[in-house]
Amino acid sequence: MLKNSKYLLILLLCFMYVGYLHAQSTKIIQLSGLITSTGSDLPVAFVTIKNSSYNNQTFIANNEGYFSFVVHVGDTIQFSSVGYDPQTFIVPNVPDDKFTAHIQMRSLVIELPAVTPYPYASYEDYIAAFLAMRPGEDPVAVARRNLNPDAIAALARIVPRSAEEIQSYNSSQRHINMSNRNMNQRGNNQLLNPFAWAEFINQIKRGDFSRERLKY
Repeated sequence: MLKNSKYLLILLLCFMYVGYLHAQSTKIIQLSGLITSTGSDLPVAFVTIKNSSYNNQTFIANNEGYFSFVVHVGDTIQFSSVGYDPQTFIVPNVPDDKFTAHIQMRSLVIELPAVTPYPYASYEDYIAAFLAMRPGEDPVAVARRNLNPDAIAALARIVPRSAEEIQSYNSSQRHINMSNRNMNQRGNNQLLNPFAWAEFINQIKRGDFSRERLKY
């Protein structure tokens, strides 16, 4: 039993040594590149890049289609993006420790089935709306009815204000506040001012408001 355990241990060490040699023999390089559309120099932005040979390691190209990451020689790199045909790239064995690739992705043209929009839920609703129309009505009468003050007041109660109306109202209120502030910059209420009341009482005592003195 002990001898079998030694054989198994030696066999395990041999496998580990072979795996270590294989890992050392796999060359690591820096893979960089640019992804463009086929037939043009337009970059394909934010392409999903997946290394299916190394635990499905995933990267994302930038908005200009540029990418750069570390790979092994012989790895299978997959490029995918919405609206483009997926591409597969095999990392070649190069003498340097870096490689620059130019990936071209073909744009997919998908023809969707034709859709005919209808403004009514059914043909019966269309007939009812068509019969409810009054094409012979005088446009002047329609304009007068729409400009009726009662109709405008009724619409003003239910229709919310537009951004232009709100801005105009706020501007008017700010102008009024600025005018009042110029007349009374501190915004004091003279009814609560004891000095103003004292001056008012003195004016009454002096007869400043008597009818005799107010004659022109």
